[in-house]
Amino acid sequence: MKIDILSLFPEMFNGFLETSIIKRAIDAQVVEVHVHDFREFADNKHKKVDDYPYGGGQGMVLMCQPIIDCLKTLTTPDSLVILMSPQGQTFHQQLSYQLSLEKHLIFICGHYEGFDERIRDYVDMELSIGDYVLTGGELASMVCCDAIIRLLEGAIRESSHEDDSFSQGLLEYPQYTRPYEYDGNCVPDVLMSGHHEKIRQWRLEQSLKKTYLKRPDLLKTRNFTDEELKILEKITKKD
Repeated sequence: MKIDILSLFPEMFNGFLETSIIKRAIDAQVVEVHVHDFREFADNKHKKVDDYPYGGGQGMVLMCQPIIDCLKTLTTPDSLVILMSPQGQTFHQQLSYQLSLEKHLIFICGHYEGFDERIRDYVDMELSIGDYVLTGGELASMVCCDAIIRLLEGAIRESSHEDDSFSQGLLEYPQYTRPYEYDGNCVPDVLMSGHHEKIRQWRLEQSLKKTYLKRPDLLKTRNFTDEELKILEKITKKD
């Protein structure tokens, strides 16, 4: 996969691209990531990229020319252009799976008050990471890129993300590691039993319980198995 990111502040991505799983994925050529300063494409003498909004109003608006000219040097028939915007659809795990199948993603990170509306004519999708406003789209684009890149083959072991929260429509079950006992709190005995079927059942029950208590909205559209219905009935009786 190839990812291009348009930003006025490419230095913000240095730490993100040079640490942990993202760096290893780049080094292993699982993904290719480039950050472009679209200020370089401004066609005016002072490389100005924003201006006052027509009709009046607060703040500055990003001009369409630098961003669109930058896009034109990057887009191919395989490109999916994504605008990071609080007006976009909310990013979620299933969408990260869908986007991980694309060949080429282009993220546009805004700043200041907003975008010239004409930029949207060159965009395939608008994404938001929540109902709040950031100073720019850089952090939001990093969140999306991280979620997508870790799903690519070779980035991490597939088994490492198969049981992630939301991957199966449920929150992840509790995890434990050494020591067995700490401050009087012990690891559940079932996890020490070596009985794989009992461990699977326990994890499913805990996953359903966590989802029921913390994110019941996720259960509203779920197609439950018979086993899950029995477990959920037991959970709700205890509640």
